[in-house]
Amino acid sequence: MKRFQNIIERIVRRAGALAFFYCAVLPPIAHAWQSDLGNGQYKNPVLFADYSDPDVIRVGSDFYMVSSSFHFMPGIPVLESKDLVNWRIIGHVYDRFDFDPAYDLTNGDRYGKGCWAPAIRYHGGRFWVYFPTPQEGIFMSSAKSAAGPWSTPVQVKKIAGWEDPCPFWDDDGKAYLIHSVLGAGPLILNKMSADGTHLLDEGTTIVKDRDTMPTLEGPKLYKMRGYYYIFAPAGGVARGWQEVLRSTNIYGPYEHRTVLSQGDTDINGPHQGAYVETAGGQPWFVHFQERGAYGRVFWLEPVTWVDDWPVIGQPSGGATNGQPVLMWTKPDNGSETATQVPQTSDTFDSSELGLQWQWNHNPDDSKWSLTSRPGYLRLNALPADSLLHARNTLTQMLSDPVSIVTTSLDTRKMADGQRAGLCLFGKPSGWIGVMQTGGRQQIACYTSTNEAAGPAIDPQNVQLRADITNGIANFSYSLDGGQFIPFGEPVKLQFSWWKGARPGIFSFNTVFATNQPLGTADFDWFHYEP
Repeated sequence: MKRFQNIIERIVRRAGALAFFYCAVLPPIAHAWQSDLGNGQYKNPVLFADYSDPDVIRVGSDFYMVSSSFHFMPGIPVLESKDLVNWRIIGHVYDRFDFDPAYDLTNGDRYGKGCWAPAIRYHGGRFWVYFPTPQEGIFMSSAKSAAGPWSTPVQVKKIAGWEDPCPFWDDDGKAYLIHSVLGAGPLILNKMSADGTHLLDEGTTIVKDRDTMPTLEGPKLYKMRGYYYIFAPAGGVARGWQEVLRSTNIYGPYEHRTVLSQGDTDINGPHQGAYVETAGGQPWFVHFQERGAYGRVFWLEPVTWVDDWPVIGQPSGGATNGQPVLMWTKPDNGSETATQVPQTSDTFDSSELGLQWQWNHNPDDSKWSLTSRPGYLRLNALPADSLLHARNTLTQMLSDPVSIVTTSLDTRKMADGQRAGLCLFGKPSGWIGVMQTGGRQQIACYTSTNEAAGPAIDPQNVQLRADITNGIANFSYSLDGGQFIPFGEPVKLQFSWWKGARPGIFSFNTVFATNQPLGTADFDWFHYEP
């Protein structure tokens, strides 16, 4: 039956007129974690995916979210929602970084570096995103539409060690940038040019209180209710809490309160996020929670205002402090909203990559193609001694605590020394695939630090699978599209380089000789099932 389904699926993708037959024969495509319960309520986390350091704004009736992307390219995913619960990826802020050859995996790497916590704002009819890289400085990009195209990032400040910038345009037209520094704290305010392209002074420390607000970072600056408010997490990613500071003067002094913490829940460290209101004025707060191998997942909390102080989540331990909610009434956006989730599966039938995909570093665009063999993603191998050092590894986020990822690989154009297949990318990484040596192809698996060769196969279409449950991945393969044969040891996925483990597809060759073909891997499809 499975083989028959695969045949029908390929017919459908090649001839859209048969879509009705496909729908009648095949089961519906399963989607990723769904927060919308369909009864006017939602469950947390809203996105069980690694949207770390989220910032959210509303423009008109639509919400837009950005999150950190570190070394993955393209960088800073932009998501859109009508109700803060149902989200879709609509673009990225930039395609690549050319600051240093290490972003190309040349003379080093940038794992854990690249883009840290970004901020998004809407001002003067444009969207603005500010983000830091810990080694190069503070950057800005803008666009008329959140979907792009975005302008080439401008270096607002060339400096190492700054983090978490957030722009602010005051009512009098003056512009500012608030940020933290590596090590988290203090909070510093800089005057900024009205066009947002450069800073006008060396900055003023406006908040420094390591005793009651240790590890203060991720500031978001707002003006409302007669005050300047700073929403900022303290206490560290894994076990911290949310502080809110307020003052009638942008330079302070600021008074502060803890407004969200773990309380008596098991939701550790409700951390860095953003305050936003619906068009009707309903207040909400988004934040992340660290979930180990799954990264930092995205939560949505109701907000109650008491004496011009926000209480985030369910009130707990007094009127000023809240704790995370597991289920709540959805935001009132004034109309029904279609259920949707960020993209996952891909049939590679488009001439452009799906927006869910990110390369492990800057890709070599001459070594991959969606048009050389229409309907397939072609990854031409580049030399590398391991997956960690291989360019053109294509990844996406895990989106469920329990999931199955499967890809179909055509091995007929592989070369000696080549490895290609399905991976769980991180540190350590694990993969299952095919390796070729001396013209002979074998199923292979890499777990921890060991590469194991399995049964020999004829060049053909091979399906590769990873079953992920509670942070453990088990690999298997199929030669007939029906029976999957387990292979290799289980892999314990881990949080690494500030990111969760990511399923992906890869192709590299351990031979560095320039006079030998390095081989090609053709991927037919990638399926994600919760």
